[in-house]
Amino acid sequence: MLRREMLAAMAGLGLAGLTAAPALRAAEEPKIPTIPGPDPDTRTPAFKAPPGSIDTHTHIFGPAADYPFSPTRPYSPPDAPLEAFRALHQRIGVERAVIVNATVHGFDNRVVTDAIAQSGGRYKGVANVNNAMSDAELVALGKAGICACRFAFLKRLGGVGDMNVFRTLVDRVAAIGWHVDIYLESGTIREFVPILKALPVTYVIDHMGTISAARGVDDPEFKALLDLQAADDKCWIKISGPERASASGPPFHDAVPFAQELIDNAPDRVITDWPHPNVKFMPNDGDLVDLIPLYTADPAKQNKLLVTNPERLFKFDAKG
Repeated sequence: MLRREMLAAMAGLGLAGLTAAPALRAAEEPKIPTIPGPDPDTRTPAFKAPPGSIDTHTHIFGPAADYPFSPTRPYSPPDAPLEAFRALHQRIGVERAVIVNATVHGFDNRVVTDAIAQSGGRYKGVANVNNAMSDAELVALGKAGICACRFAFLKRLGGVGDMNVFRTLVDRVAAIGWHVDIYLESGTIREFVPILKALPVTYVIDHMGTISAARGVDDPEFKALLDLQAADDKCWIKISGPERASASGPPFHDAVPFAQELIDNAPDRVITDWPHPNVKFMPNDGDLVDLIPLYTADPAKQNKLLVTNPERLFKFDAKG
């Protein structure tokens, strides 16, 4: 069984990719690395997710024969199609999901919108967009279940790129009621604080701000993230990526205090997911789910994290 985001890599498009000529990028691209698949033996977690739980960041990869990968992709994943996605969620007890279009599919969002169309209202989506798309195309994506777009400010996914393009796109998606998903390079929270505060839309920061557990909760970068979360009602945080943040490795308990502080700091603006591509230690999805009661033992906060908060942000029908 292939993991949803296990289903491969924490997708996003570097902003450089929004404007660079594809032929030029292809000419400069080194050999595309192949990433390994997830742990195929997903353990059923001991923690029982509340009814209506939502995994807020997932990927579907291919099958490449039906949904070709971009020739300028930064990595090549194994196929992780809709069937594997559904089986994984059934095993870990998740009923609904937000599918984020992965970098490997470029600006072709069909792998997401086709899955949404088959979901009976159980899926929403986050698209890859660029300034070449017309307003009509963006509106059509919204009608197909897309409610946000993603920007990755990572060197391995293209780097920061043209910030004017970023601001223009944010203004355009704000006009149709979307929010934006932000993936930051580790150690860059403080430089992005003024940029994020100035955004005209709700924004969601991936991977707890790509914190490093080795630096401890008193790290100035993490303190800046807490301050931003408390000060800006537009700021949401994804409680995810313990396997990336951890310095000690499995079971990643050294990342738990960061999640605890973020949840307690703004319990109405946190959501969660379990992405783990391109990682040093490949986790088991069941093990990651079982970190949730360590993040918070309060059933009310667990329900916010998994059900009512993502319902509100992604505009699902209320079950929680």
